Amino acid sequence: MIDKRLLATVKESKKYIAGNVACQWAALAANIAMVAAIARLLSQLYTRAADLSAVLAALGVAVLSGAVRFCCTLLSSKLSYLSSRAVKQNLRSLIYKKLLRLGASYREQVNTSEVVQVAVEGVDQLETYFGAYLPQLFYAMLAPLTLFGVLSTVSVLSAAALVVCVPLIPAAIVAVQRWAKKLLGKYWGQYTALGDTFLENLQGLVTLKIYQSDGLKQREMEEQSERFRRITMKVLCMQLNSITIMDLIAYGGAALGVVLAATQFAAGRITLFGCLLIVLLSADFFLPMRLLGSYFHIAMNGMAASGKIFRLLDLPEPPFGSKSLPGSPSICCRGLRFSYEPGREVLCGADLDFLQGSFTAIVGESGCGKSTLAGILMGRNRGYEGSVTVNGVELSQIEEAGLLEGVTYVGHQSYLFEGTVRSNLLMAKPTAADAELWSVLERSGLAGFLRSEQGLETHVQERAANLSGGQRQRLALARALLHDSPVYLFDEATSNIDIESENDILCEICALAKSKSVILISHRLANVVGADNIFVLQNGRVAEQGRHEALLAQKGCYAKLWAVQAALENYGREAQL
Repeated sequence: MIDKRLLATVKESKKYIAGNVACQWAALAANIAMVAAIARLLSQLYTRAADLSAVLAALGVAVLSGAVRFCCTLLSSKLSYLSSRAVKQNLRSLIYKKLLRLGASYREQVNTSEVVQVAVEGVDQLETYFGAYLPQLFYAMLAPLTLFGVLSTVSVLSAAALVVCVPLIPAAIVAVQRWAKKLLGKYWGQYTALGDTFLENLQGLVTLKIYQSDGLKQREMEEQSERFRRITMKVLCMQLNSITIMDLIAYGGAALGVVLAATQFAAGRITLFGCLLIVLLSADFFLPMRLLGSYFHIAMNGMAASGKIFRLLDLPEPPFGSKSLPGSPSICCRGLRFSYEPGREVLCGADLDFLQGSFTAIVGESGCGKSTLAGILMGRNRGYEGSVTVNGVELSQIEEAGLLEGVTYVGHQSYLFEGTVRSNLLMAKPTAADAELWSVLERSGLAGFLRSEQGLETHVQERAANLSGGQRQRLALARALLHDSPVYLFDEATSNIDIESENDILCEICALAKSKSVILISHRLANVVGADNIFVLQNGRVAEQGRHEALLAQKGCYAKLWAVQAALENYGREAQL
């Protein structure tokens, strides 16, 4: 069971595997020398021909052989470690580079949880394959041939009988390989599905508690866990049954060698020395192949994992271009269409223009395609139809790094990492001085709060759980301002925060629009009153466009949305009074 592609992917491991095999063979040679010395001493003692020099010689050979075997075992373990390390480094590096090439749109083709499982657990499974299975495979073929060469000088019949029985072990392995491969494929499929469900439920645990649906999800996970337990038990049963078969072959073959040696000695065809040598070395014919069998099932698990790894590495990569983003870009969308699944278009031939240095807003009811459009402009949604050009250059021809450097995205759930305020800000500009950091914090309205804490060293928990919603969004805005890109895209950046934070952030967005191109996506029309141009999306199309006053005068869908929202806000104020 050798995967040529896997070996070609981790070429560095070949020298470690070869060295490992050489160490095991040297240990076998030392063991043969020690067994021969002991067998000779025993035969001499039986014939009363042994003296002190013979005893000391046998003892010296035994000590020297033990030292050689000890050193070979240490070196073999070291080479196994180096091989495993090379595998982990190379494969994880390949996975990481693949994700970089897939870009921000990687989730269109693979789940994040599957990527994590493949990169962690999947790669770890291959540690045994390279560090133990492959060296043992080559050694298990070399050891019986070496022993046959040695024992054939004593008894060709016994040596031939032993070497003929050895292939019965790999024959048993091959017999269960197809079943094992299919079974382990199901095992990994259910393992990945269980991991996906667990991660999703963990991320949505608060929501499940709010709606008291945690019991339902718990039962669903218990059902998946039970299915995973059953497939795990089937894997273990398959392993135990095959190991039992291999044990019967190994010990039966060794017993056959002992019987043949004793029979030939009784018939006078071999000496006592030859008989003892065959008896003591019979098990060594089968032990390497038996150990290979114990590694086989672990290696099969690694092979199943490698299938998932290569499926990830073989994912088609989106066509990123090599052109850089213009300094002050204008973006033009013509006939823009996008579907998350066949037969359900989210964008249906939308035409939009985002002029350089302008403040453009996109509004519309939920599900009209606002955030989908943002994903297209940021390169996360690649499977669109129509045309998106930046200063006349098609979006697909612009390199992703240049696009992300030129367009800063701020959503309503911008991710903040565990660490400090400083470390989160420096992601946008690693060379920024403290004065620059405090400047953007002042602009976002967060400086006063941080001065009452530990300043730039204020601790930020995972997802900024120790900050309020408004503070999280202010910190995300400060990081975006520090990025200092020509285009800013705010996607519901003021959703789910307090009114004071919303007003402060909107004031900074309006100030930013005086020097940058700003695209603001908002469900709340009061936030876009000052925009130079407003696109109203309806059913995936641009229903209206223009300034706030002009859209109200048209008495179309924008005016209706404005009236509904105004009535709701007035009702809320009256209720508070």
